[in-house]
Amino acid sequence: MALIRYATKEIVCKIVYYGPGRSGKTTNMQYLYSRVSKDRKGEMISLATSQDRTLFFDFFPLDLGLIYGFQTSFQLYTVPGQVYYNSTRKLVLQGADGVVFVADSQRCRNEDNIISFRNLDDNLAANGYDIKEIPLIMQYNKRDIENVIEVDTLKKELNYLQVPDIAASALKGDGVIDTFRMVGKEVLSSIRRKFEK
Repeated sequence: MALIRYATKEIVCKIVYYGPGRSGKTTNMQYLYSRVSKDRKGEMISLATSQDRTLFFDFFPLDLGLIYGFQTSFQLYTVPGQVYYNSTRKLVLQGADGVVFVADSQRCRNEDNIISFRNLDDNLAANGYDIKEIPLIMQYNKRDIENVIEVDTLKKELNYLQVPDIAASALKGDGVIDTFRMVGKEVLSSIRRKFEK
């Protein structure tokens, strides 16, 4: 649930980038961070293992306008991709307002995508969320490399919930901003509906 600060008239939304290890979660974050002007972002905090894999999270606020007179900002997080950091993945999901699932399009990574998506479902449930109700975007990353799974196949195998989806290449920046816009729009729509109740 978004953090609402009535004193400062601010709504802080949390979006989590989730997916298997090395699927491009951190690359998405780095690309977004590089495209936001200095006056509109905070510091990016990254904690990594010796193998340069993200262990905890990356974070920065990004302002995107008003809802009923409240300024909105986004905190973006990534989870560690490795399953053995599951307790950290579950912890990072606490308080999430939206999720971007970053799937690796390489054929050799399809099983990792499926396992990670099931893990997302389990960890959302452990935090009291229904995967069918939380704003969720499916990003099919690494579309710029050879030997990738067709998008239609990825949709059938991963996107059985039929959430909004997009093909991307985080390394090149293709689809990264559009992915963020999609999840941001879904999150803000969800918050507006809650305000109207």
